Amino acid sequence: MHNLLKLSKLDAPFEKMREDCLPGPDVTLRMRLPARFRALIPVMLLTLSGCATYHRAPLGDPSQALAQTENAALANLTVAIDRPYLSSKPVDLSAPLDRDSVALVALAQNPDLRALRDRLAVSKAQLFDAGLLPDPSVNLNADKVISGPVSAVAGTIGGQILQDINALRTRSVRREAARENFRQVRLDLAWAEWQVVEGARLQATKVYYLQQQAGLAAQNREAAQDLLDRNMRAAGRGDVSSAQVDSARIGLVDAVDKANGLALALTQAQADLRRTTGLAPSADLKIATPELPKSVPSLQKLSDFAVQNRFDLEALRAGYASQEAVVRKAIMDQFPTLNLGISFSRDNSNNGFLGGLVDFTLPLFNRNRGQIAIARATRTALHAEYDARLFQTRADLDAALSGMQELRKQQQRLSSELPALERYASSAAAAAKRGDLAPATAIAAAQTVRDRQLLLLGAQQLLAEQAIAAEMASLYPWELWP
Repeated sequence: MHNLLKLSKLDAPFEKMREDCLPGPDVTLRMRLPARFRALIPVMLLTLSGCATYHRAPLGDPSQALAQTENAALANLTVAIDRPYLSSKPVDLSAPLDRDSVALVALAQNPDLRALRDRLAVSKAQLFDAGLLPDPSVNLNADKVISGPVSAVAGTIGGQILQDINALRTRSVRREAARENFRQVRLDLAWAEWQVVEGARLQATKVYYLQQQAGLAAQNREAAQDLLDRNMRAAGRGDVSSAQVDSARIGLVDAVDKANGLALALTQAQADLRRTTGLAPSADLKIATPELPKSVPSLQKLSDFAVQNRFDLEALRAGYASQEAVVRKAIMDQFPTLNLGISFSRDNSNNGFLGGLVDFTLPLFNRNRGQIAIARATRTALHAEYDARLFQTRADLDAALSGMQELRKQQQRLSSELPALERYASSAAAAAKRGDLAPATAIAAAQTVRDRQLLLLGAQQLLAEQAIAAEMASLYPWELWP
């Protein structure tokens, strides 16, 4: 822009000419732009005044990007969220979070979603650019006669104004392609938000059930240690065999291994949840007891709903529509490109001329066949991608619903077996307290109850995860299932 503002000095290059270009030492030539050319300079300067200017935008302090959002500010953010599948409400991180609260926090603070929302502005700018017309081009020239007949004393001047007509011809298809592309980007963002919501719910479900399982596994580890200690003291008195001691030792190893594995899985699940919700590593989240679906819908119902409503499928349809416009533009570009303009000039005899100008290409060799082939092949690939996504959607729903059916059976069987085991463990504990039963038997009975509870919690966790997988694949929250 700084260089362009020097247009007022266009006369300077013509003030003096190099000495070796002059016909003789006694000849002095001066040349100025004609008045009609100089009159264009203010117009050009006024046009340049509307140009954009550059401003630095530094990244800033990294600590600001990593700063923890205050509880009150987070509540304001979650209240402002408006999604068709999620009701807004204030969220208090100090209270147990249900599945909707976890989802709202993730929508408000997930760093990947923030970046995707900013990326949406790029597509919006591309849509704006597609509607702009190309600027006309102006060519000016001026020559000074330095030799020839005495009568030929005037210089020559000329100028042309050209406008790209081909851009006008393809403007509608370019705008349609950009409009559908913008719609695709918005739908991809909506799908990414839904995946983050379901991912946060899934991780919160894992955290809750792993907390329960880790607690039971810790009790089993303590009980196994107690049982081993009792057997070793009894073996020292000669009351039990070495085989019983070895059995108790193996039981302790298994209990410790399971407790350590569950503790590690819980730590990882908590870290994943904090990352998805955009919270600091020091955040301590409490998760409310997850609810489980009361029924399993039909595959056909969820498949039909998914095809009509899934954001990613809509985005693929928008992308296909955008590519259709690209194919039309490629076919239109095979015809001759056309530039129209007017020209004016004055020769060295002071004769003035005004005329028209047509500039076009001849479609003899290229005819844009390469771009047409690329556009059509891309359209075919998008069609195949859409069909593959439809198939994958139905396959994901089938896997999730089939898993739910089997897990519901396991949950019912384990729930029905648990009361009898609890009654036996309670009776064994009472008998051991009276001295009518060996303490090791009561400990083993209590461990059996906890083992069955661990199995039940595992089945419930998998059932909840499969339900989330089904609603993620269908965009149909399980609370609305019939």
